[in-house]
Amino acid sequence: MEAYLSLLESLDAQIQNGAPLLKENDQIRVVITVQQQKILYSSVYLQLYNLVESTVSNCIKSVTDALTANDVRAKQLNESILKEWVRSIGRTHIDLSYENRLESLLIVSSHLLVDAPISKSDFVVEKGGGGNWDDVEIENICKRLGWTLKIDTTAYKSVKRKYRNDLGILGYLKSLRNDLAHGSISFEECGEGETVSNLRELAKNVFSYLLELVKFFEKKVSSQDFLLPEHRPAHSVR
Repeated sequence: MEAYLSLLESLDAQIQNGAPLLKENDQIRVVITVQQQKILYSSVYLQLYNLVESTVSNCIKSVTDALTANDVRAKQLNESILKEWVRSIGRTHIDLSYENRLESLLIVSSHLLVDAPISKSDFVVEKGGGGNWDDVEIENICKRLGWTLKIDTTAYKSVKRKYRNDLGILGYLKSLRNDLAHGSISFEECGEGETVSNLRELAKNVFSYLLELVKFFEKKVSSQDFLLPEHRPAHSVR
C-alpha cells in the first residue's frame, strides 16, 4: 500500500512538468493518460477496503486461535462467545431439515457432556458476506463477541466524520468497493476529481483506525476476555 502511494506521488510530481512518462528499454517513453491516472487513483480505494476486510478477519481469527491454543472448554466461555460457538457448531443460523437440526443438537450436547476442548474445526465466527465492512459493522462484530470497541479518540473521530456522500471514510470505501464490484461505476469514474494528497490523507486515517482496532483485539486476547471472569488469568492485562 505504501509503495503504491509512493508511485502515485512520483507520477504526480511528473504531472507538474507535463504528462507523466514511463521509460521502456531506456529509450521509448510511454505517456500515462488522464484516464489511466484516474484508474490508478481508484485502485487505492480497493486496496484500502481489502486492507480493512483482511484486518477484521485476522482480528477475529486471533480470538478463535487463542481459544483453540489454550484447550478452552465451552463452559469457560463468556456468554457472548459461547453463543457464537453454539451458532458455529450447531449451525443455528442455517435453515436445516429436522434430521440435520437433530444431528447438530447432538453434536453440541456431546461436546458439553464430555467437556471436550474447543477445536479450530468446531469454531468459526460467521462474519457474513464480503464487501460489508465499515465502522458500524466492525463495532457490531465486537458486540457479538461481548465487547464494546474502545479506541483512540482521534482515530474514532476520523472514521465517524462525514467524508463524502454523507458517509464516513469506511462507509465510503465500502460503497465504492461494492459499486465497482457490481459494475455500477467504472474505475475511471471512481478516480474522477481525486488527488494524490487526498488519497494519502485518506490512507493515513484508515491506517490509524486499523492500528487501534488491532491493539484493541490484542488487549482482549492477551487478557483472555473471551472467558468468564473466573477463568481468566489472575493478573491479566486489562
